[in-house]
Amino acid sequence: MPILQQILFVALFITATWLFTKKAGEIKRNIFLGRPEDRSDNPSKRWKNVLLLALGQKKMFKNPLVAFLHLIIYGGFIIINIEVLEILLDGILGTHRLFLPLLGNYYAFIINVFESLAVLVTLVCVVFLTRRNIIKLKRFANKDLEGWPKSDANYILITEIVLMSLFLLMNATDQAIQLKGSEHYKTTGSLFFSSFISPYFSNIPLSSLVVIERICWWLHIIGIFTFLNYLPYSKHLHIVLAFPNAYYSRLNAIGQMSNMPSVQNEVLYAMQPELAPTNANPPEKFGAKDVFDLSWKNLMDAYSCTECGRCTSACPANITGKLLSPRKIMMATRDRLEEVGMNINQNKAFVDDGKSLIKNYISIEELRACTTCNACVEECPVSISPLDIIMELRRALIMEDSNAPQEWNSTFSNIENNFAPWKFAPDDRANWINEMPNN
Repeated sequence: MPILQQILFVALFITATWLFTKKAGEIKRNIFLGRPEDRSDNPSKRWKNVLLLALGQKKMFKNPLVAFLHLIIYGGFIIINIEVLEILLDGILGTHRLFLPLLGNYYAFIINVFESLAVLVTLVCVVFLTRRNIIKLKRFANKDLEGWPKSDANYILITEIVLMSLFLLMNATDQAIQLKGSEHYKTTGSLFFSSFISPYFSNIPLSSLVVIERICWWLHIIGIFTFLNYLPYSKHLHIVLAFPNAYYSRLNAIGQMSNMPSVQNEVLYAMQPELAPTNANPPEKFGAKDVFDLSWKNLMDAYSCTECGRCTSACPANITGKLLSPRKIMMATRDRLEEVGMNINQNKAFVDDGKSLIKNYISIEELRACTTCNACVEECPVSISPLDIIMELRRALIMEDSNAPQEWNSTFSNIENNFAPWKFAPDDRANWINEMPNN
């Protein structure tokens, strides 16, 4: 490779890496705008979650066929891109197929595996595009995905098809050049899929073949760099964040909610006034109105969401026609967090924009529709919890703004005055026994 091309490649590599690192740093900063929360307990169980949920995609296998297809596209794409390491080194050092002399006969075997996976990934991407745009599965045709979210999914699938096709075409032209005896293109051995394509290039002059091969090589690596920098702006960031998100997922029992110690103590002190401290300070706030009030894990959940819609499909409120969509809760949280991040980028620190997550992004009607059944959490492949966010927002509505339906207020009043949801004094609660026959 001429020195000018090496310089161009290194400049491209440095630019792509810098841009990705910059955006990744902004996302990390945005996540840690949230409240502190300790998720460091029981590391062995957490690593087990990484292996089963993120890597093994355990929850996906509730639908084995879709899970198998997703495993191909996920694992295949990651494994194939191991060859990017060779391309990077070739681009920097000016070599061609650097690993061929090191791996010898194993090299052809490895490339054949990569090509097989490339074909499978391409086929699965076509299937997924068909499901989204022709069959139009209900959870992909939902109004949550109108506009950019729908286009985003299609862009990624089409990009993967293009990258896999360039990889196969690059190898096929390389094989054709080898057959013509070019000194720079060393013999790799037989490549199964490339051998089907390479005969179509047999009548093309060697110089033209080299140009085609080089164009495919450059387009492939430019596509990889572009894909890398598109990820942080896309829902497909879950490719990266699924692993830490699975590690930091909740380990307590499904359905167990996080209560505020200050509120629990108030109930305890009401029952046992002698335990109440004389100098107790009230909490600064209850629940969450904006992304700053959520925990960093809630915000990581928002960035990790792949918008698959399994949560919304399982939500009983959504099924019965209510406005609530757990997927939309996660998308709205991420949109607000991104807006806050851009505000910080422009002003060096957050400047109040008069907006909040509640009302501007998520409506009160959506929050009230939640039954706290935990179905959304159970369905999520990487244990994202829309319920945590819903509960924090609803807690602020009720405890900060006293914004609750009259039916709820009656229940709260009864609990406060009678220590039970019913409008009976504690001393009269067992009177029903006297009304029983034969008593």
